[in-house]
Amino acid sequence: MNEEIQINANASYRRAEQKANHYFKKLHEQVKKKTYVPILTKDIQSWKHNHIHYHSLLSLFSRKKGNANSLEYKSYIQWLEHTGKLNNYLDRSISYIFMRDLGKSLHSSNTQTRIKTIVNSLKRQLTDSAGTTNELYSLTWLYRRGQKEGIESTIIWLINKLKEISSNIPKGMDATHAKRKIIKIIAGVVMNEIEEMNGQVSPKARAQKLDRAIRLGYSYGLTYPFIDDLLDAKILSEKEEKAFTEWIRTSLVTGKVPKLGEWAGKNRELIRYIHRELKDAFEYMKSQQKEETRQYFFEQAFVFYHSQEVDRARDLSYGHYTNEELYIPVILKSSSSRLIVRSLINADENKEIDNRTFYYGIYNQLADDFADMFEDLKDEAVTPYTYYMKYHDKRTDLINPFELYWTVISNLIHHVYHSDKKSREVILDRAINGLKRFKERMGARKYDEVMGLFASGNPEFNRLIQKMVRKADDVDFFDKLLRDHMITNLNNDGIEKEDFLNTIEIVRDQINRILFIPKNEKNPLMKDTIIEAANYSLEGDGKRLRPIMTWVMGVNEYGIDQSAMEPLLKSLEYMHTASLIFDDLPSQDNASIRRGRPTLHEVYNIAIAELTGLFLTQRATREQASLEQFDSKAVLNMIRYSSKITEDMCKGQAMDLNSKGKQLTLEQLNTMCFYKTGIGFEAALIMPAILANAGKLEMDALRKYAYHAGIAFQIKDDLLDVEGDLNLLGKQTGKDAENNNSTFVTVLGFEGAEKAMWEHYCQAMEALQGGPRKVVFLKHLMDYIVHRDR
Repeated sequence: MNEEIQINANASYRRAEQKANHYFKKLHEQVKKKTYVPILTKDIQSWKHNHIHYHSLLSLFSRKKGNANSLEYKSYIQWLEHTGKLNNYLDRSISYIFMRDLGKSLHSSNTQTRIKTIVNSLKRQLTDSAGTTNELYSLTWLYRRGQKEGIESTIIWLINKLKEISSNIPKGMDATHAKRKIIKIIAGVVMNEIEEMNGQVSPKARAQKLDRAIRLGYSYGLTYPFIDDLLDAKILSEKEEKAFTEWIRTSLVTGKVPKLGEWAGKNRELIRYIHRELKDAFEYMKSQQKEETRQYFFEQAFVFYHSQEVDRARDLSYGHYTNEELYIPVILKSSSSRLIVRSLINADENKEIDNRTFYYGIYNQLADDFADMFEDLKDEAVTPYTYYMKYHDKRTDLINPFELYWTVISNLIHHVYHSDKKSREVILDRAINGLKRFKERMGARKYDEVMGLFASGNPEFNRLIQKMVRKADDVDFFDKLLRDHMITNLNNDGIEKEDFLNTIEIVRDQINRILFIPKNEKNPLMKDTIIEAANYSLEGDGKRLRPIMTWVMGVNEYGIDQSAMEPLLKSLEYMHTASLIFDDLPSQDNASIRRGRPTLHEVYNIAIAELTGLFLTQRATREQASLEQFDSKAVLNMIRYSSKITEDMCKGQAMDLNSKGKQLTLEQLNTMCFYKTGIGFEAALIMPAILANAGKLEMDALRKYAYHAGIAFQIKDDLLDVEGDLNLLGKQTGKDAENNNSTFVTVLGFEGAEKAMWEHYCQAMEALQGGPRKVVFLKHLMDYIVHRDR
């Protein structure tokens, strides 16, 4: 390691530490003199007139409907709009973000104009989304937003990266928290980039800058799960942690990522993955820095990392930390985490913004530490609150962090934002909202205990604060609502996905048990070669997606008895397997491997394969005709529909054969793909719907979903044929190129095919959301289709 660079890194930390120490002494002096009390008392007395209202009985009843914690996300937005509160709600929310994340002064007319523009745009999105099919901040919404900005490929890249992270987060860490944190960091970087652009760039340049901001935000965001959260989770052994932290430190002080080398420890594969991801992120961030500002970026990064390390190294059982040791790392890590963002995007130097960001950080950190104090105490983490809780009765010199919190607020309002009325409004809104949320989460009794411990030495001021917590309203914020909504959605998504995978596993096993066709025992002279061949094809490692979809719709959605559905389930898999047998023949695709085994004509011969395909098709019709527990007219309609589907599948295969060696248009490819693949998905959904006498609106939504799901499935197949793993796919890759077939990749290119797949994903999801029945299974089926590796 270069000693000179190491000294420079330490010197940069000392400079930051001196600035933090100066700030802390200023705050400490105000705490001792309690100067914040008369100042904030006056501020709150003025502020409360906008937040304590006296209501009639009718309005009190209506107010209860507006509790953000008791209403769904969309319903709450609708309620705010209906009561005329939405504008102010969004204004204070965006104003807060401009202060916290962008270091802006609300006194500026330019800032106010920007806030108003964003509020109007966000309001349109929120009120429109209440009536549209796209869930706000869902993958569909995210991709649609990317399309508007011309950065679809960036969004696809990000979606794939977030999925990869989720699958690599080890036990003992929170994957939901990791994804949310990364998304939050990306949003912060993108906001800074947009403000730096100031609307004065071309659409092409804007797309390039947004692409860069998203990748930078992701790269920076990775440090939270793969450094901070990893080390906090105590997953690494002591020896591994020492090697890991030394590796991070070396990277920051030298500007070069050292090779990992041999890793001694049980977490070798995890560390290899993290090393690769962090190295790529580090190199990308470094490559995007201007040469003249690169040193400043590394200094800020080092200050942030080192302050986190100092903070993490403290031991709650040690009772002799000074106030400076407790608070200065907090000031440094809370301010440098956001100062990094401006250096990350090469923003022009602005000392006013940097100073506001520096002074603001501890306010946000103390609020977060207050909210998390009991979780931190359980983890034996040292924060100003946990340390005060443990040692306040033994250490009279300890600063009460709650008093320091109000001191910071007073200092921000009057010394950083120069008594600006709107800044005061937003900061006090946020402070009271934080206490209200804590009280709701912990309960009144626990809250009163906490306040009894942390209340300042001025009873009158304490009573005023608690009165505001009890009575003040219109203090909630959109980012908190969005955070809660995102966490709920991510958690629900995880539960739903697990249920989806369990359903597939359980139903697939049930279907596999009923597919076997018994031999003809009545005529022992007749060799059952066809039945043996059919069972060979059925025994392959098939996904069984189509009968599983039918089972879910029939049993879960329409309440049909499971045993009554069995003939239909068998018929669907017989039809699908027959289509694969024909598809693999030398006269068609000439495939030698299917479902991880030799194809049927390779094991037997072409004639037997052809007869087996015909046999399974007829067997499927026979199974459908045995659906005795349903209305005969419905069964007849279903068989008629099934026959038409089989005809169309044959047409689709004929189209495929006629297209070999020809360059197809996208329209021709979509049509052929639907007849080959999408129509099978449609049958799986429509056939149980016919038996259940579903309405036309539902049938139309299911048909539209199936159309786009089928094409998305085929596009994914085409993508896997180019880059898939033979061992995972169970069939040869590169067959399309070998047969000179037109595919979505050959017509659109790999990147274009990915975009087309996501377009069909969005249209399928929109069809599902627009229909009368929101089938959760089908939502996760689309996620499976676009993310599968086989």
